[in-house]
Parts: sequence; C-alpha cells; structure tokens
Amino acid sequence: MIRTLIKNAKIVNENIIIESDLLIVRNKIEQISTHISPQENDQVIDASGLYLLPGMIDDQVHFREPGMPHKGRFVTESAAAVAGGITSVMDMPNTSPLTITQQAIIDKHKLIEGHSHCNYGFYLGATNDNIEDIKTIDTSLICGIKVFMGASTGNMLVDNEETLDQIFKHAKTLVATHCEYSPMIDINESNAKEKYGEDVPLSLHPLIRSREACIKSTETAIKLATKHNAKLHVLHISTAEEVELFEKLPLEQKRITAEACVHFAWFDDRDYEKLAALIKCNPAIKQYSDKMAIIDGINFGNLDIIATDHAPHTWEEKQNKYFGVPSGLPLVQTALPSLLTLVNQNKFSIEKVVQKTAHNVADLFKVKKRGYIREGYYADLILVNMNKINKVYNEDMLYQCGWTPYEGIEFSAYIEKTWVNGELKWSENQLLGDANGISLDYNS
Repeated sequence: MIRTLIKNAKIVNENIIIESDLLIVRNKIEQISTHISPQENDQVIDASGLYLLPGMIDDQVHFREPGMPHKGRFVTESAAAVAGGITSVMDMPNTSPLTITQQAIIDKHKLIEGHSHCNYGFYLGATNDNIEDIKTIDTSLICGIKVFMGASTGNMLVDNEETLDQIFKHAKTLVATHCEYSPMIDINESNAKEKYGEDVPLSLHPLIRSREACIKSTETAIKLATKHNAKLHVLHISTAEEVELFEKLPLEQKRITAEACVHFAWFDDRDYEKLAALIKCNPAIKQYSDKMAIIDGINFGNLDIIATDHAPHTWEEKQNKYFGVPSGLPLVQTALPSLLTLVNQNKFSIEKVVQKTAHNVADLFKVKKRGYIREGYYADLILVNMNKINKVYNEDMLYQCGWTPYEGIEFSAYIEKTWVNGELKWSENQLLGDANGISLDYNS
C-alpha cells in the first residue's frame, strides 16, 4: 500500500488556512489531522513553512493533439502543467481533426490515454452544422460544449444566428464561449492592411481585436443564455466593460459565469513594445485599466474562474509579420507561480487563488472528488513555497515550443511538489513517473 504523510503543512482550503498533517493512501486523501503518526515505510514529507493547495484545474487549454505535434503534444504540455501545479486540464476541440462529434470525443479519449501526466477532460466543439451532435452527445464524455463566437481554426466559427439560438436551446450541459464579433474585426483588419500593408504594428492588435467586438459578442451570448435559461460560461474576459456584465454573486447562485486568464492579470498593452508577437492572443491583451478591472472582478466575484488558455506556437511562427503570427501563448508552467506572485504583491489572497483555480472549477463543471482538500477526494495536491525567488528561463520550460512570454521575469513563489492521483509527479525540478493521468469524471 502506497502511503505518503505530509507533516506540518499550511493547508489552504475552503477559504481558511490551517496547519495540519495530511495522509495520502494510494490515490486518495485518507486523513487530515493536526497530528498523524507515521507507519513503517510511509514516505514522510516535512512541509513546515510551506503551503499545501489543491492542484489547479485549468478549464481552458489547447494541447494541440491530435494533429499539431510541431506545436504541442499531450505528453509535453501535461508535463509542463504538473511542473506548474496544474493537476487537471480541459482541452479544446479546435484540433485536427476537429472534436465535433461523439465519435471524435471517444477517439480522443483513446488517443490520450497513457499520454498525459495530468488528468484531462474534453470539450465538444460546436459548428454551424453539428446541432444534432450537440443534441445527442453523451454528456458524461465531455466537460462542456465550446462555441467560438469569433474567428477560430478550421470550421469552428459559429456565425449563424439561428444556429447559435439552437445551440443555447438544446445544450444539455455547460456552453463555454469565445466571444468576439468577427464582422467588426474583419473591418479593423482591412483598415489596418490598407494603411500598413503586411507591416501592421503588433501594438495595434488590441485595436484590431477591439473591445467593442468583445463586448458585443459577450452581450449576445448572455442574451441567448438568458432567453433559454442555458448554463453559460464566457471564457477569457479581456475588458473592464465585460467584467461589469457579470453579477457579483457566489458561483452556486449563477447560471451565467465568466473566466479570467492569467496573462490578462499580468500583462497589458504597454508590454507589446517589448514582447510584441509573443503576447499576441485572441482576445487581445488590452489596457492597464482593463487588467485592473479583471483583478477586481476576480476579487469581487464578477469573474468566477482563473484559467490559462494555454495555446503554444513555435518560436519560428511567432517571428512572422502581423497577419502571419498565430495567436496564443504557452502558459501552464507559469500560471500558478504568476498568480502566487500576485498574492505576494497583495493583488489577491492565496485563498482567493485556490477558490478560483480549483474549488470553483470543480463546482462549475461538476468534477467528481477533485478541486478540494477533503478526506476521500483524489490527492491532486501542490506544495508551494511562498518565499522562494525563481527566475523564468526559456530553457526550463517543458513545452514542445520551448519558450515563454515570462522569460527573464522573477516570480516570488515556487511549486515545490505536485501530486496527481496521489502520485508524486514533480519534485526538486524533476518530472517523475509515467504519463498516467486519467479522464475526469463528472457528477450528473
């Protein structure tokens, strides 16, 4: 029997911090108590001065499998995730082939089994043509339905108003939306190209992928969800105006929720001068005032979840001119260290970070026995040093793409250890064990 005893940890859970011991037996948390005596052959870890948190559940990643191995593979991106304290991920459907049918979901489960260091779930993608798949999907196979109400890879832009209405009417589970209004963006792109040709400055990205396009699309999604009483989750909010569209209520009182992403709480439009294409993403990183509004929205309850939208591209792809640069950032290895650094800067409390990266994600997506530090729950845990400086270097990233927009930045918090299903997966800067993460289960 595999037993791990963590002694003297500061356990952060359900809005309190307690100093306690925690016993892991096999893959579950067996006991939480102020004093647990070790048995012979227990692996004992002295966590004095360290914080024990539930692992982050990232509700939005693009791990690029199947179909884009030059950008990322589940085995590489999940390794980076556990190094960054992320123990479960929910992967997006804009792969090749697209994950837009039940059979494609089943095939993806088979493909990823044995190739992920963290646990995983998958979205069913919506298109203008697959409403029957949305109506008939076995919801136990998916974490939600993803609707790109803005430009996307392949045939995944849903721009037919009647189709959108039908999706919200017939969805049997949560609908997660990427909200940008494409006609506005198309006009802005055309105007920029007319003025600059191919040499559009990257600093114009937040004007091309404009705040107005985000606000209009988010308002549309909220209206449709309200009309059909659908469960709506709006991803990667990027403007102060959108933050105000969501109610300051506890998660359990909402049918309409919203997500913040880590890079929108760290970067703003002043960073384009230095980082340019490295922080080009959709929706775009916008003004300092938007960043501060997003931080406030996390703290005051407008925004319910913090995620990454991890979307790796190769270094070479990011060296192209504006229209040739793909949008997206690799983020899973730096997400929690950046958030915990913001805790040290008094932007958030550590309890708030745990609530938004673990508790609320598990509750919103009805993930079984994860997201909390509770007896009987899976031992998805991270041990954090809140007083350890670590500088970020590209060569330390485990991503397939091998780079990070945080290169050269010093974080003031550090992920010491990560357990996934009770197994130590990351310790002393080393990836441990096999890629044996499992598929997430959901409560009906």
